[in-house]
Amino acid sequence: MRVWVLGCRGSTPAPGPATIRYGGHTSCLAVSADDGPPTLLLDAGTGLANLPTVLEGRPFRGALLLSHLHWDHTHGLPFSPATDHLDAEVALSLPAQGAPAEELLARAMSPPHFPIGLQGLRGAWTFDTLEEGRFEVAGFEVLAREIPHKGGRTFGYRVIGPDGRALAYLPDHQPSRLGAGTTGFGPLHEAALALTEGVDLLVHDAQYTAEEFPRMHDFGHSAINYAVELSHAADVGQLVAFHHAPTRTDAQLDDLADRFTGAATFAQEGLELTL
Repeated sequence: MRVWVLGCRGSTPAPGPATIRYGGHTSCLAVSADDGPPTLLLDAGTGLANLPTVLEGRPFRGALLLSHLHWDHTHGLPFSPATDHLDAEVALSLPAQGAPAEELLARAMSPPHFPIGLQGLRGAWTFDTLEEGRFEVAGFEVLAREIPHKGGRTFGYRVIGPDGRALAYLPDHQPSRLGAGTTGFGPLHEAALALTEGVDLLVHDAQYTAEEFPRMHDFGHSAINYAVELSHAADVGQLVAFHHAPTRTDAQLDDLADRFTGAATFAQEGLELTL
């Protein structure tokens, strides 16, 4: 399995000279089961615009799983030539929450908020909703579990390749909504452990530092310390800290990477990982 980080910023894009190395695009991963092109996308933040580089100009054909519907995970939909392409084939799925998928997406992507609606996307698109459970998609086995995150139903995903290698993706995760846990950053709750137990790679929300967390604990995200604690408890092979705060500069991320040397890799746009 190969994983490409197309965007790793949280909340809002953060372009500029202070973020050029880690990148300013928001959440998006591309996943391939083998040495071929990616057939699975996780979220559609503005990082989706980087997909043509991975595909070497070819259209995308596969599945797109959205973890939830916040802007920083959907705003890339109309801006990637690999998915908005006459020859693209995209099966988009999102957590079920009381309305058809197309209706939910159109609340943000339609006039007057945006010049076109979903029907304006080129290529063959389908839209569907998901409940928790296991399913097959794009050559992968996927486990979807609901995780705490304010402002709409949110799923974390466990993605298992044909060779048994596994990736867990929890980009927006607020475990403190379930209590303080033993460390004050939230409990190691059942859904988080089910998604991450024994995976080769965990890509996890790490938007806040321990020092920031007391005043930001109800903003919907995790402290880096929680991601490290979870990775140890779940016997994870490698932790990638993700969803960086939009105000976090490259220099500040370098400092954090030094603080967590040996415990976490800090995601950067363009990072390619092989499981």
